[in-house]
Amino acid sequence: MSEIRPRRSVLAMPGSNARAIEKARGLPADVVILDLEDGVAPEAKAAAREQVAAAVAGRGFGPREVVVRINPPDTEDGEADLAALAGAAPDAILVPKVRSSDALIAAGSRLRRLGAPPATRIWAMIETPMAVVNVAEIAAGARDVDARLSALVVGPNDLLTAARIRPPGRAALTPWLMQILAAARAHEIDAIDGVFSDFADAAGFEAECAHGRDLGFDGKMLIHPSQIGPANAAFGPSADEVAEARRVAGAFDAPETRGRGVIALDGRMVERLHVEAARRTLALAEAIGRLG
Repeated sequence: MSEIRPRRSVLAMPGSNARAIEKARGLPADVVILDLEDGVAPEAKAAAREQVAAAVAGRGFGPREVVVRINPPDTEDGEADLAALAGAAPDAILVPKVRSSDALIAAGSRLRRLGAPPATRIWAMIETPMAVVNVAEIAAGARDVDARLSALVVGPNDLLTAARIRPPGRAALTPWLMQILAAARAHEIDAIDGVFSDFADAAGFEAECAHGRDLGFDGKMLIHPSQIGPANAAFGPSADEVAEARRVAGAFDAPETRGRGVIALDGRMVERLHVEAARRTLALAEAIGRLG
């Protein structure tokens, strides 16, 4: 099993807001996204780019994964973003408006030429109908060394608008969400559910977290620190789930059952695929524990 990185809470913060960036260093989010695209006014982009590159290069975010959402790479701002960030080496670059794997390969190739370390990965925003149509091909970019792809992130507001779905529209969007999730799983990368815009609606947010978790998403993109706790609770294994995972894994590790494909446990049949899921749950719980 490859190393698991918890991505339960993926908090986006505007790269132009120095106070927000400083605050992010102490928040219990698994991932911090410093945004240079939609969250920054055109006239503030150059200053934000410099500020974000300095913040990333300076580290100080502890165990949090640090991701930077750039402007579209085929724009002047996007090209400048890549040039500024290559040496700063964030954990990942989040590429917006992805429609095919070509954009990821182009961005990854540019990062390589700029000297960015291989550890700097690429995440792809899936926020247009064309991206949904091409999502299997986009996710297949995970197999291309230049694409560097390690996660897909849903952009629900853009999808709803482009598809002319009336808000809130979550139910109508679910088939598209499952296409994105299936593509991510087929290529063994993470899938992050999109934002819930009304951060004052705590009950609505918790319900959407539960829906995303039950669909199979690894975490949720957030727009406010108040959403971190509920997201961490929803997308992390509960104490009961961890205890059950230990029982399943332990049952298969017993000398009398080792090597079997199916065993009986508490009056039900448990297959080896269940023990693999149990071990992943335990690995995720351990990784969360290391975050402190």
